[in-house]
Amino acid sequence: MRAPAAVIALLAATGAAPAAEINAFISTAIKAATDELLPPFERANGHTIRATYAPSGALIPRFERGEPVDVFLTDSTAIDGLIKQGKIMPGRTDLARTGIGIAVRKGAPKPDVSSAEALRRALLAAKTVGHAAPSGGSITAAHIMRMFEKLGIAAEVAPKVKLAAGGPQGRVSVLVSSGEAEIGLQQVSELLSNPEVEVIGMLPAELQQITIYSAGVTANAREGEAARALIKALTAPSAAPIYKAKGLDPP
Repeated sequence: MRAPAAVIALLAATGAAPAAEINAFISTAIKAATDELLPPFERANGHTIRATYAPSGALIPRFERGEPVDVFLTDSTAIDGLIKQGKIMPGRTDLARTGIGIAVRKGAPKPDVSSAEALRRALLAAKTVGHAAPSGGSITAAHIMRMFEKLGIAAEVAPKVKLAAGGPQGRVSVLVSSGEAEIGLQQVSELLSNPEVEVIGMLPAELQQITIYSAGVTANAREGEAARALIKALTAPSAAPIYKAKGLDPP
């Protein structure tokens, strides 16, 4: 999908660093948006971005093992923790926020999920329920499992749970679109990236988890100036419609 000319023009005005190769660690939840925002930034500035996508919990161990990273785009809690450790420069930049959505295969019946009780009934009636595996580093997995307990259905749901590995190649939406999971629970920004599933609602407010995604330049960045230019581009006003179209709300 081609980015609007206005986006390219605005991004061109953000950076003046010489051409650089930027190593970026990016959470999968914002991949749909960065897939559109990164290419025009590269064209406008002459930079190359080497983007690595995975859930936050999978990216942080790789960063801590010393993989080269100039800019980290992940959940704000993780960014704050890395700032406290001195591994990311102070002053995080918030990009967007999203919540957990509920999806079924496109064309499949749509159960009522408009309230906690309705969602409880839908989950009990479903033959299979998909969500991200805790072992994959997902920040939604533990919350969803706690939600099952809060609804009093953990024991009933456990035998029919299908787990997605996480990351671009292990999405919950693929479990749903393939028919392996009748209902899928995942951040709505990830669900919307799969045209073969349909989002039928969001978790009710009392069960919801809102995640803020933020950016930070690493303390040992080789391309710090270019990384800061990228963050500036990702927070440009013209980026807001792209975030919104992908199920992300700008701050």
